[in-house]
Amino acid sequence: MLLLPILQVLLFAYYPMLGLQIAFKDFKVTQGVWGSPWVGLKHFQRLFQSSQFYSIFWNTLILSFYNLAISFPFAILLAISMNYLRSHKFKKVMQMVTYAPHFFSTAVMVGLLMQILSFRTGIVNNVLVGLGLERINFMGKASYFRSIFVWSGIWQNAGYSSIIYISALAGVDTQLHEAAMLDGASKWQIFWNVTLPQLKPTTFFVVIMLTIASFKVYDQMYMITQGGPGNATMTLVYYIYNVAFVNTPKYGYASAVAM
Repeated sequence: MLLLPILQVLLFAYYPMLGLQIAFKDFKVTQGVWGSPWVGLKHFQRLFQSSQFYSIFWNTLILSFYNLAISFPFAILLAISMNYLRSHKFKKVMQMVTYAPHFFSTAVMVGLLMQILSFRTGIVNNVLVGLGLERINFMGKASYFRSIFVWSGIWQNAGYSSIIYISALAGVDTQLHEAAMLDGASKWQIFWNVTLPQLKPTTFFVVIMLTIASFKVYDQMYMITQGGPGNATMTLVYYIYNVAFVNTPKYGYASAVAM
């Protein structure tokens, strides 16, 4: 019974890891992985001497922590807010409304953003002009893009995370809440000392998933800014794609960056 799953893991998880040797070779498609010449740490030396890599690495790190710092507290607050709703029907409607954007593809979400934040025809800029203010080029300034990326991600995915928290809240022992209320605890004290500790395993899971997703960001950058202006919105995954597949492919160096 164990033989099939063990073979599956060996074949699809461990065997492909042999491809990591590309990072130590001057990979040629015609010569293959095993036949390409060995260059040792050449690609890693180039990587650590590249000022561009460090700026892209910090871009990714800042974007990831910004996303993390906003996303999971927002999901917890949304879940607790919906959990306290008295109307069961209204609660179901709110869950549906907040969860629905999770099913939108990134292309649809980016298309909506481009329409709403367009410099010439966007709703936001039209409102600003109507108020007597100047138009803002949201997609042309890196300082705006991080916030656009994070908050659009929250709009798209907070509902999904909140569903996980709502499920976890259903498992919280109501006797603990009742005991805290009898002791005169306020709602904030009940949340901080009773509810939040019960959500630790769920929070750990959500934080790990959000962190992984943040470091894998690619599609939004490709469709909105393509790393610009001046690599200000370039992330590691998009950089790996550019190095490996755009202009002159450098598979060995791209593999070193990925590693």
